Amino acid sequence: MTQLTAQWSRVSFTVLDILLVAVIIYEVLVMIRGTRAAPMLAGLTAVAVAFYLARIGELVTLNWLVSHLLPYVVFALIVVFQSEIRHVLSDVGRRVSFLRGTSVEGDSYDDIVLAANLFSQHQTGALMVIEREIGLRTYIESGVAMDAKLSYDLLATIFRPSAPLHDGAVIIQKDRLAAAACFLPLSMNPVLSTQLGTRHRAAIGITEETDAIAVVVSEESGAISMAVGGKIERDLTVEQLRDRLSSELRRYMSPVALPTAVVQNEESDGAQQSPFRIGSPVSTEAESDSELERPL
Repeated sequence: MTQLTAQWSRVSFTVLDILLVAVIIYEVLVMIRGTRAAPMLAGLTAVAVAFYLARIGELVTLNWLVSHLLPYVVFALIVVFQSEIRHVLSDVGRRVSFLRGTSVEGDSYDDIVLAANLFSQHQTGALMVIEREIGLRTYIESGVAMDAKLSYDLLATIFRPSAPLHDGAVIIQKDRLAAAACFLPLSMNPVLSTQLGTRHRAAIGITEETDAIAVVVSEESGAISMAVGGKIERDLTVEQLRDRLSSELRRYMSPVALPTAVVQNEESDGAQQSPFRIGSPVSTEAESDSELERPL
């Protein structure tokens, strides 16, 4: 009986060992699929097979070369795959945090949804980045420090085409807008669509480097997109954006009424102009009359 128990224990640990190795290999392949690391890994595999054949074929010179270069290969791999290694470790850290039950505080991000809807209606380009577990201090320091309360009006003001801070990204920390006009790393993923511009590539790039969430509005089409984990979802509706933010932030976001633009009367003498139209000076009274209705 003792022998049977010991044998069953060994078999169980062997199966567990194989399963763990299979899961690790699968996760690594999923992580590098579609990235520049994939062809590099294929090349390394080919070189490793060649070295193995050289060893069993007793090629003395090649074996000597391999034995002297092998200690430096590890450092070379770390340098070559530093971006992918950082991404994998960040993903592991996020999963550990999720298992501990930590979640983003229940701060209201409805203002982001409302602002995205406004920008989409007026085809105003915008890039909003939400910080999560991994800090974005490096990118915050590249922009203009704000440390202001997150609000719909503030976002609408920053991304107004005539505003000096509309270029670049805003970074949001919980319920605070940390900085505006921030510079973000551009994604170098070769499989990205050529239709994606700098704003979208920056959104993908920041989510490749960190666990942040990036919300993008296209200046050309007004389409709303959302980037998470180096992947981008395009042409989202406002309701889909709210659902995706709720899912990523692991909390419930109650639906709110979306702002609707006031219909302009072109025949009236006091015709109003859109607050996001470039090069159109608007008086204070005109701005207040043409202001988009925003729910309390």
